[in-house]
Amino acid sequence: MSHTTMALRRTRLCLAGALTASALFTAPAAGAAEATDGHLADLVNPFIGSQDDGNTFPGAAVPFGMVQFSPDTGHSTGYDYSQHRIRGFSLVHLSGVGCAIGGDLPVLPTTGDVTRTDYARYAAGFRHADEAASPGYYRVGLDSGVTAELTATARTGVQRYTFPATGKANVLLNAHQALHKPVSSDVEILDDRTVRTRITGHGFCRDSAPYTVYTVTRFSRPFAAYGTWNGTALTPGSRAGADGAYVRFDTTRDRTVEATTALSYVDARGAEVNLRAEGGRSFDAVRRQARDAWERRLAGVRVQGGSPTLRRTFYSSLYRTFLAPNVGGDADGRYAGWDRRIHRAQGFTYYQNWSLWDTYRTQAQALALLAPREARDMALSVLRIDEDGGWLPKWGYGPVETNIMTGDPVTPFLTTAYQMGLLKGYEERAYRVLRRNADGVPPAANAGVGREANAEYLADGFAPYLKGRPHTKVGDSDYDHGASVTLEYALSDAMLGQMARDLGHGADAARYAARAQNYRNVFDPSTGFFRARDAAGAFTGDPDPARGIGFHEGTAWQYQWLVPQDLPGVISLIGGERAANARLDSFFAYDRLLADPARTARQVWVHGNAYAYYNAAVYNPMNEPDLIAPYTYLSTGQPWKTTDVVHAALTLFTDGPTGMTGNDDLGTMSAWNVLSSLGLFPVQPGYGTWGLSTPVFDRAEVRLDRRFWPSGGFTVTAPGTSAARRYVQSARTDGSDYRRTYLTTGALRSLRSLAFTVGSHPSEWGTSPEAGPPALK
Repeated sequence: MSHTTMALRRTRLCLAGALTASALFTAPAAGAAEATDGHLADLVNPFIGSQDDGNTFPGAAVPFGMVQFSPDTGHSTGYDYSQHRIRGFSLVHLSGVGCAIGGDLPVLPTTGDVTRTDYARYAAGFRHADEAASPGYYRVGLDSGVTAELTATARTGVQRYTFPATGKANVLLNAHQALHKPVSSDVEILDDRTVRTRITGHGFCRDSAPYTVYTVTRFSRPFAAYGTWNGTALTPGSRAGADGAYVRFDTTRDRTVEATTALSYVDARGAEVNLRAEGGRSFDAVRRQARDAWERRLAGVRVQGGSPTLRRTFYSSLYRTFLAPNVGGDADGRYAGWDRRIHRAQGFTYYQNWSLWDTYRTQAQALALLAPREARDMALSVLRIDEDGGWLPKWGYGPVETNIMTGDPVTPFLTTAYQMGLLKGYEERAYRVLRRNADGVPPAANAGVGREANAEYLADGFAPYLKGRPHTKVGDSDYDHGASVTLEYALSDAMLGQMARDLGHGADAARYAARAQNYRNVFDPSTGFFRARDAAGAFTGDPDPARGIGFHEGTAWQYQWLVPQDLPGVISLIGGERAANARLDSFFAYDRLLADPARTARQVWVHGNAYAYYNAAVYNPMNEPDLIAPYTYLSTGQPWKTTDVVHAALTLFTDGPTGMTGNDDLGTMSAWNVLSSLGLFPVQPGYGTWGLSTPVFDRAEVRLDRRFWPSGGFTVTAPGTSAARRYVQSARTDGSDYRRTYLTTGALRSLRSLAFTVGSHPSEWGTSPEAGPPALK
């Protein structure tokens, strides 16, 4: 009896006593199996992830908008559902980041005399019962009796305040308080309807270089009075100040005030340009346009089946996937470059905000599939950063390099764009800058660190762990995380090697393919796990793989599967398929998972808060290093276990404020949910390989842009899929039998249908030696 057959028999015996339902597949209400009708935006709950450090925001935005207009309650990244006072509605938020940034120009309506200038003191109370949000719209009733409503265009935030009947209805514009650390600000009241600001700040995990934003706010009616403040000193009637301004209206008869605030990272003229281009419309008109934009975007995927809760979590994740990166340039094409100069984008939209260590694994692929035109412009924007600033970015905020996180995430991000056909006409240009990044480090005068440990990596085949080495630049240091950095560099080398081969650079391709094997140099045979090495090459730190050092936001247990370029090689190092499967089963607590998937996910895998990265020997579904791990079973002859693990992890996504698994990291976790729910996941990030698992919907229609995807879209079907019937029995692509557990991007381009037959027990489907994703050579 083969090992696979024995494993199937054991699994079937376990399944006989297992639960047949979970939080993922709740019993559908009447009609729930019908096609999603009506407005898809109605299925989105922007409050998901706004509690327990999901760090999402509930405010108003359009897809990829520069302005993401949302309330700030006092949480470091903006809004926390457990807090009940709003300090202001500010223009800039990043969905799911782990550190404070943005929060520029918090604006708050008040009544009565203006006596305080600290937004923590003048903050307004509110109740969730009087709060609502949907794509492109946010509303809240404040304890002051004011109702505030927000909507947005790409570059403006539009607000409407309904005041009580009073002669002292105020709007406070605070230029010197934000989520970031303030440096300087200026406020000018230009006329009886218009306020202009310049705001400079810095921050985000470390004290990165400062950046400046410019705003202009135009109100729908003249001010009855106004003033400014510097520090705590208020000056009624003043038109200029350093820190903030208030404007007053008489609402004894007309209780409504509207205003449009335009944002620019370029200059004051840019804010005026954006106001002229996108302002001048009523609140209701802008709200309708924002909702329409979201409706069109969400319609890229239409699902049938599943419970209402499942559909809400899916479309809410799809919504968050499209929140970033963000438009960075003004309506006239000008943008602030990384060289601190003004440039103009011609023929493409310039984007910014690059959480690359997170997004290269999931969101980059989701956008390349579902928003290829924008994804193309995003890739071109990254190339423009190199051109303007002298090096490729690592974690860029606005026009600033923060150097947060480690490794070389920009390489798989750009090679993904290449593999997905988004760099036509730019292939060689992209390859040149990637090669320079892979083979060197930025000059000392450049703000970026790039592959900081590259000299040692190229000389010795690994990045050393040098804890305490003095940092010469702001941000994280690759030397603090030598073991995981070696794995990340090797992954990037593999992906660049494939691009080099395709473009005919044979010598480079062979060189990078050889370097892709450097993961072996941090494998310690005495422990059977990857391990940090010091400058002399000796393995260092606690040999316990759950407690070792040198892994960024994870442990050796969690990083052991981050070798997507050569899982067969990793399996061989571990001791073969049998040993690898035993280790995977332990890692995922597989026996407990079969008995109770939802409880295992919440009580075994999630062993702390969103930042509990270390001292664990189990899967961490809350953080990026493990995003690909469930799909490892595709390479060990037991693909049904991938479905078991993925579906258990999906139970962590729910439709309430705590319904995120860890920080969303600019759509990373949301994209994982979207792609895993469809049964199609990028198992080799940076290359065109999509692992297959059982979808959670009976049918999903994926509509694609024909300019990039000739088929115009495809359907994924799995009739009857459920917690009890979650195992693939067979698969067909365009009507033909398909026995592999992966598809290539090339196959995806012409695909029209991917059809799964599912059943209540694992099958032999995908278990043959040639069925799994191959190693990259």
